[in-house]
Amino acid sequence: MSRINVLIESAEERLQPYWLSLENRCHRIFERVLDGFVINGLSEEHFSSVTGYGHNDMGREVTDAIFAHAFQSEAALVRLQMVSGTQAIAIALKACLKPGSGTLLSVTGAPYDTLEEVIGIRGDSPFSIKQQGIRYDEIDLLNTGELCLAFSPQESDAISNASVAFIQRSRGYRLRPSLTIKDINAMIEAMKKINPNLVVVVDNCYGEFVDLNEPPTVGADLIAGSLIKNPGGGIVPTGGYIAGRKHLVDQAADILTAPGIGKHGGYTFELTRTILQGLYFAPMIVKEALKGMSLVSSVFQDLGYTVEPKLTENLADIIQVIQLGDGEKVLGFCKALQSVSPVDSKLTPIPAVTPGYADPVVMAGGTFIFGSTIELSADAPMRPPYAVFLQGGLSYSHTRYALKKVLETLL
Repeated sequence: MSRINVLIESAEERLQPYWLSLENRCHRIFERVLDGFVINGLSEEHFSSVTGYGHNDMGREVTDAIFAHAFQSEAALVRLQMVSGTQAIAIALKACLKPGSGTLLSVTGAPYDTLEEVIGIRGDSPFSIKQQGIRYDEIDLLNTGELCLAFSPQESDAISNASVAFIQRSRGYRLRPSLTIKDINAMIEAMKKINPNLVVVVDNCYGEFVDLNEPPTVGADLIAGSLIKNPGGGIVPTGGYIAGRKHLVDQAADILTAPGIGKHGGYTFELTRTILQGLYFAPMIVKEALKGMSLVSSVFQDLGYTVEPKLTENLADIIQVIQLGDGEKVLGFCKALQSVSPVDSKLTPIPAVTPGYADPVVMAGGTFIFGSTIELSADAPMRPPYAVFLQGGLSYSHTRYALKKVLETLL
């Protein structure tokens, strides 16, 4: 038996108890999601779209209600017109901020690259949050490498003066830990003791259905994410969602469309069936992704690489980070993954400047939905420590096979 097979099969044997816990969690999440379909009476008639303005689209309305139930929130806004998670987050933030006043405080340090221009940290768009007369500040409650809620005087002042606190659940392109629901609960409780009027917005990308509950259950006022990540189940072709307190979701709808139209407009392009079928699949797909990421984590730890998260930690999203320490290894990893992708396997990943990102990024993964990060893919900013961010995987079998190809290249 080859060394690679020994590494993989040894890891699989050790992982059996963890995988059983994933199965049990998946069952409980799926039951909640399915209850949303049943309670809201989904039927065949809801799959027909209303054209033009999209007024009185029953399918769109029931989709919002089903997603609200799945995300344990008062209301939800699910729209194909949101082109990315970044747009959904931008709308959610602006729904909670009034132009010309208030302060947006990021409490997880610098935001993900694509939000820098939304906020106005980078670029000169007149439509950024800062250019709309809203102050921006940031503190990093994870700057020690773990969550620290022993606030310094400066941090307490920043929280006290903030109108909106922004929490990025996933690590982004940083090596700090992603946040579990338990972490988010502790953060919100600690911050609201200082500022009871604080509105909390959570970037929920990559974290949906990983934990048993979602951020609205622990005090998040709004969450936002993408349908080509976890909640789309790998089949929804585009779109985003916002969920949380009803009045804030309504304000987000006004920003997406126009005041007076809000949630009542928007053609669904005959895709209501696909959106809801994707949500139906999502708990199972997320479980498959987590199973694959745990295998990768275990094998690369055995090989002596630094990985985040480690198997001793609670997984908080579908991303596995492997620090390769060398740009050529990064490219080799991505090329191997691309070679066993179901789409565009003949392409060769190369670093390139990508809109919204500060550094050249190499991206790998031929996916059925372009840019889908619930499907198996990898990307890496070409900067030290040359870490690969592997994510997704619609099936464990695909991740396992891709890992073999990557190890053939690196070993």
